[in-house]
Amino acid sequence: MSHFHAVVWIDHTQAKVFRFNGEAAEKLVLEAHHPKHAEKHHIDEQNFESVAKALADAGEVLITGPGQTKTALMKHIAQHDAHLLSHITGIESADHPTDGQILAHARHYFEIHDHLTAQKV
Repeated sequence: MSHFHAVVWIDHTQAKVFRFNGEAAEKLVLEAHHPKHAEKHHIDEQNFESVAKALADAGEVLITGPGQTKTALMKHIAQHDAHLLSHITGIESADHPTDGQILAHARHYFEIHDHLTAQKV
């Protein structure tokens, strides 16, 4: 898929990465590497590395999710994959939407973001 946007929904158990353009979307689910009974605030560096790798060729990225995991992901990216920071256009809280809701929100977000960015040029 050529130039695309990406949205990450992440919590302490998994990350869903949707890469999309105007015609198509693809989904990648990355399960956390710690046991299900692990503490909610456990930081899963391996999962963060997998998310960063999935975003390596993304044009623009929106990060969403409940709790603090999305913030921990941003810290990981800043420390280990700083080149991705310029691709992250937003970070938002989102409870537990369906896959369709995540993708619809991201499409709407980037439609507005792209329009605002085009006005600045």
